[in-house]
Amino acid sequence: MIVAFSVAPSGGPSASSDGSVHDAVAGAVRIVRESGLPNRTSSMFTEVEGEWDEVMDVVKRATEAVGAYGTRVSLVLKADIRPGHTGEIDGKLERLEAALDD
Repeated sequence: MIVAFSVAPSGGPSASSDGSVHDAVAGAVRIVRESGLPNRTSSMFTEVEGEWDEVMDVVKRATEAVGAYGTRVSLVLKADIRPGHTGEIDGKLERLEAALDD
């Protein structure tokens, strides 16, 4: 499965003086990267690929890390659940690029 998620703190002193929550988000992304699971981070979402339990564990731990930066956490999550398929975090993009080249 691939999960795309975005997590951010609110309430309390979570943002920097310019309104950014980059320190909190960095804590979440660090957890994702240290998980060893295939992952990718863009300006809006982090994607992580693996089995249900391992992916959800990473999302949970990343959410908990962000929770240290505020009194409340916002989590947006989208999942592509396709049993028996791996390598789709790159495979989907490769197929898209091939279709664009046609």
